Amino acid sequence: MFAVIKTGGRQYRVVPDDVLEIGKIAGDVGTIVQLGEVLLVGGESPILGTPTVAGATVAAEVLQHKRGPKVISFKKRRRKNSRRKRGYRDEITVLRITEILTNDNKPTVGPRPKREKVVAKPESDSDEAPKAAKKAAPKKPAAKKAAAKPAAKPAAKKAPAKKGKTDKK
Repeated sequence: MFAVIKTGGRQYRVVPDDVLEIGKIAGDVGTIVQLGEVLLVGGESPILGTPTVAGATVAAEVLQHKRGPKVISFKKRRRKNSRRKRGYRDEITVLRITEILTNDNKPTVGPRPKREKVVAKPESDSDEAPKAAKKAAPKKPAAKKAAAKPAAKPAAKKAPAKKGKTDKK
């Protein structure tokens, strides 16, 4: 079973367990959001919406919010000393499609549990080793600021430089 959904002015063909990047939508990471604009539900007997399929939604889990690649717009008018540099990055939400729902059903699949990182514990026979590691080195006093430099001495007046050759008599 597949569906064609519309979000952010774009259309996507999705199947369960698809991961796709769309324009930013509201929802915390790890929550299930429902996308309601379903244009087509495909399968053995496809259902075409006019313009959307009544009672059909797509449930998706929010994996992360991120920003897209940097796009730079640079405009220059030659011989006019006119330049304009402007850049931006799109806000993106990464989704995993969990279910395609019809007949106003509610999502049955909840968010997937996150994998926990395994942290190796240091092997020590006594409890003194962790206490010694927690002791911080004594803090050094802050470095003193250098004394302000004395004001510059006024430059001595020099004789004006002579131009041209000098005549000796």
